[in-house]
Amino acid sequence: MILGCNIGNFHFDYCWVLIGLILIPILAFAYIKYLSQDRYANFRMSNLKAFEGHSLRGWLRMIVPPLLRLAALSLFIIALARPQKIHKKEEIKGEGIDIMLVMDLSSSMLAKDFKPDRLEASKQVAAEFVEKRTFDRVGLVAFAGEAYTQCPPTTDHRMLYDFLAQLRCGPLQDGTAIGMGLATAVNRIKDSSSKSKIVVLLTDGMNNAGYYDPMDATNMAKTLGIRVYTIGVGTMGDALAPIRKRSNGEYVFGLVPVEIDEKLLVRMADLTGGKYFRAIDNASLQRIYDEIDKLEKSEIEITKIERHSEAFHGFLMWGLVFVFLEMILKYTILRSVP
Repeated sequence: MILGCNIGNFHFDYCWVLIGLILIPILAFAYIKYLSQDRYANFRMSNLKAFEGHSLRGWLRMIVPPLLRLAALSLFIIALARPQKIHKKEEIKGEGIDIMLVMDLSSSMLAKDFKPDRLEASKQVAAEFVEKRTFDRVGLVAFAGEAYTQCPPTTDHRMLYDFLAQLRCGPLQDGTAIGMGLATAVNRIKDSSSKSKIVVLLTDGMNNAGYYDPMDATNMAKTLGIRVYTIGVGTMGDALAPIRKRSNGEYVFGLVPVEIDEKLLVRMADLTGGKYFRAIDNASLQRIYDEIDKLEKSEIEITKIERHSEAFHGFLMWGLVFVFLEMILKYTILRSVP
């Protein structure tokens, strides 16, 4: 009868043999009961001081040999079950997707219609999106009145998280250069060998800066086979947003109307085979990234290979060691003198 099973990192070909380990506590209990029995004849003596207590060697003689014997028996039973070490290996075949995240850093991204603000909410949701794209190369472009690559496409997502965390409004010239943001992202992945390339562009305003027209950048993306997903971020109506900046660098907030060029963003997405989304709060922004994640699945084939190597030798060797150690102690240090 052969009944294999896995326990931890070991596979046992004869798993049923391990049932024999039940004998170990039974034998231990029987030995303890044996020691507690009165096995000697009674005789009278005038003084018992010479027999008070037990020597250390006497206690060791009663405890150590049986323990070694039970340990050896346990190891022999395990060895008979034919334990094998499990070595696992994953082979990944296929290609991931090249993804460029394009993030708006204009001052209006500090608006409080998202919690804690539009920028921090966008960074958090983007990081969660990247976490799901295990095998994809993901890069990051930041833009305001100008654009730059914050992180080139990489599979080192931990590094990307650090770059996402560093994004803040202020260092770039203020404004919303949507065309430059998209053109910078397209330029980063246009020479990639990946079969699928996408750009996720997030903004909360209208194109009002930069020297690159958004539709020119969109046509370039279309020619290169790059899909563009656009996200408009902002509530409907008015939002508490920066209206000016003090001399010490602090922003003064006030209610301003939310103006997003949705027609432009829809055209950019439709022309490249992507899709436009409108996020009005944290929950809707999360749903948008979840939908993009479903639409753009990586075609990855993972083959799991499991290899076994014999491991009974170690259990057998230590069992023999305990047997010999018991014999040596029993006839030397722990020898019972008549």
